[in-house]
Formats: sequence, structure tokens, C-alpha cells
Amino acid sequence: MAIFEGAGVAIVTPMHADGKVNFEKLGELIDFQIAHHTDSIIITGTTGESSTLSEEEHVECIRFAVQHTAGRVPVIAGTGSNCTKTAIELTKEAQKAGADAALIVTPYYNKATQMGLVTHFKTIAKTTDLPIILYSVKSRTGVNIEPQTVAMLFNECDNIVAIKEASSDIVQIADIFQMTQGDMDVYAGNDDQIVPILSLGGKGVISVLSNVCPQETHDIVEKFMKGDLAGSRELQLKAMPLIHALFCEVNPIPVKAAMNMMGMNVGPLRLPMTEINIVNREKLRQAMIDFGIEIKA
Repeated sequence: MAIFEGAGVAIVTPMHADGKVNFEKLGELIDFQIAHHTDSIIITGTTGESSTLSEEEHVECIRFAVQHTAGRVPVIAGTGSNCTKTAIELTKEAQKAGADAALIVTPYYNKATQMGLVTHFKTIAKTTDLPIILYSVKSRTGVNIEPQTVAMLFNECDNIVAIKEASSDIVQIADIFQMTQGDMDVYAGNDDQIVPILSLGGKGVISVLSNVCPQETHDIVEKFMKGDLAGSRELQLKAMPLIHALFCEVNPIPVKAAMNMMGMNVGPLRLPMTEINIVNREKLRQAMIDFGIEIKA
């Protein structure tokens, strides 16, 4: 059984003006997402600025998300690191906290070989009972998980059950389905490829778009799953200009700007992330208005 089907939100980490995590606001965001039919909460991922959270903050965010969600939807904890030992420790803490699964990104900066990736993920998988979702995003990490590597990990590790595929390479994604006989759960890692990946057999999306449009992102998947392919495609295409605007600068700069424009008050980013530039801000604002999002700030 899949960890979830539908649209999971790669939720931002709201900050106070002084840069500390705003847990009260995080609770509000989780409630907003669930009220608008988001199918899973993905905490401390790339969109959650995990790379600039301390290990203590990282674990505290996971614990808070699990406790606040209180079983209403699955909580998936981002526990990846470029250090295998650190990833193991974070994954163990996520399991203790009661997370439903771990999302583990390829090691960044190290540029591990494919054998290095196999050893890294196998070593982590042996230390936890949590289901593991691999996270392949070469644009952020510098390393691609090749389809053959994905298939090897899926076949040899019982708890490596899924992959968030953000390579943007639809042929590679199709190869993963083929090499795992369609048994591995695949989630779109890019909001502009939800329908194409669903058409290959995907289970849904781990979404940045869901931060601002949770209902619509959920509906793209639900319509497809219920056989309304035209309705799903229509929503995907309608969202494309907004999706492009949400990635006009490196994630999560634009999505935090968008949420602040919506009056959600998610606060600033942590350095080295800086606020969106004025030209891109206006492009984002217009894309939001065109999509029908109310601007409050």
C-alpha cells in the first residue's frame, strides 16, 4: 500500500523576524493544508529549508508536525543529509517521533558514485523500520540516481518503497517504472509534471504548489485517479504559469514570497537565501492574480 496517494505538500518552515522557527504558524499552515484536502505533510524537505536548520531544530520540526497533525494525514519527514551518519540519526529520530515515512535526498556536494549512493541508502535503510522515499533532484545535489540504481535499491531493501522524482527527465522516470515492473511508488517532484507522471502510473506529487493552492493540487491528482483525465489536464495546464513563477528563483524563495503576499506571514528566509527581487516579485504577483489567488500584502 502506498504511503499516500494524491498531493503531499512540501511545507515551508515559517520563521519569526529574528529567524527562529515559528511553530505557532507552522501549526496554522498544517491546519490550512488539511482543511483544503492535502493528502500528506512533508516536513523538513528542501522547501522547508532543511539545509539551514540545526539538527535540533530539524528534529523539533518533525516532532511538532507529527503531534499537530495527530494522524489526520501521513507525515513524511525529510531526513536526508550529505553525511550518512547524520541521515541515520535524523531518520531514527523521525521514527521515534512517529513519522509515517522518511524522505531521503541524495547526498549533496559529495557527488557520490552510483555505488556510493547504493551503499548510502542501504546503510540508512538497515537502521530503520520506516518506509523510505528516495529523493532524486540532480539540480540541487549535483548527482542523479540512475534508474538501474533505483531498481537495485527497490529490489534489495524491503523498506525502500518509493521515489520522489525531480529529474525532469520523463524518459528516466518511465525507465524506473519499467525496471521496477510498476511496483515502486513514484511521486512527481516537479509540479509541472504531475499529469505526465500520473499517466505512467504515479501515485501523486510532493508539491511546492500545494503551499498556495492545496485544493487545486489535490484536485489535479484526484480527477486523474477518478478517470476525469480532461479535468485533470485542464487544471495542470491552468496552473503552469503559476508553477513557472513559483520557480523563477531558487525554491523556496518565491513560494515564501507568495505566501506572505497571501497574508500567511511565514516570515523571512535563512541566509544564504535572500528575498525575491522586485522584478520576479511582480511576475509572481501577476501569476497569482491570474490564477485567482487573493493578494493581501
